[in-house]
Amino acid sequence: MSLYVTELRRLAKRRITRLLLVLLVLGLAGVATAFALSSHQLTKEVVAEAQAQADRQYQQALTEWKKTVADCDAAQARGERGLEEKFGPDCGRQWQPQPDMFDPKWSLPYQFDFRAEFPTFIAVFAGALALFAFIVGASFVGAEWNTGGMMNLLLWRPRRLAVLGTKLAALLTAVTGVTVLLGALWTAAFWLVGTSRGTTAKVTAGVWRSIGLDGLRALGIILVVGAVGFALASLGRHTAMALGAAVAVFAISEIGLRIAVAVLKVPFGDRYLLSTYAQAWFLKKVQLLDFRACEFAKGECRPAELLVTWQDSAWVFGLGAAVALVAAFWTMRRRDIA
Repeated sequence: MSLYVTELRRLAKRRITRLLLVLLVLGLAGVATAFALSSHQLTKEVVAEAQAQADRQYQQALTEWKKTVADCDAAQARGERGLEEKFGPDCGRQWQPQPDMFDPKWSLPYQFDFRAEFPTFIAVFAGALALFAFIVGASFVGAEWNTGGMMNLLLWRPRRLAVLGTKLAALLTAVTGVTVLLGALWTAAFWLVGTSRGTTAKVTAGVWRSIGLDGLRALGIILVVGAVGFALASLGRHTAMALGAAVAVFAISEIGLRIAVAVLKVPFGDRYLLSTYAQAWFLKKVQLLDFRACEFAKGECRPAELLVTWQDSAWVFGLGAAVALVAAFWTMRRRDIA
């Protein structure tokens, strides 16, 4: 039996892999169910009821306005003062409610729009799968180092880089399979929500191509995060090394740097945050504005702009993953295994 097949089976049989997979499926199913229950199809009856409610609100506001104007006129006839402060100029006649102020859309229940909202749910799916890939990838190699399984494996297969590379290939293959399978179910679930309790209007072939590209971006970031978790755990010879490094990176990037750039008044400070590049990866681009360049005392000002694109995100995440993997393989080759 090949080492690659053996590693795939070992990964699939690990209890933490199975547990996290069950929790992942339950979590995704819970999200899909929650939105299915909260969404409503806007039938003719629902739209008519919303229109009737808007008309009632308009008539109520109009009645109250007429009463206010009449009260003001009566107070003027009695010679009372200070009425302008209380009722406004001309007893508030210029504030008469208009029908267009009461849009029936405000009374409509929430309706899930597949075309407009599903790209956001792809990002949610990617976040959940990325966390799964990171923990599974870190524990897959970290547990091997911690329990001595790596040393035993190297006695059977003394080629260090080949062993580590095969483990990484098995991990990425398994993560890809899980992502594709769950991604298909995720898409089908929200398509079902859209057709039965929402709307799938204007979903053209171009929209499906865009969704496919979003899915590929999601798969890319999931594999990168899984590979980084694997590399960090291999460097530290323990799963906790990867988890600790992840917490540290989050604290430095999203808390420390955010505070530092705000205190130092660094132009476009958000360009140094990983969350900005994650957002740009899914939204294709993020526009950053620097209002500090404006002098509002001199009148209207157009703030300086900086565009962060998904290509920039690819460089940042790709370079980070490459550095982590090169370091893991380099240390695997040179350090003492015992």
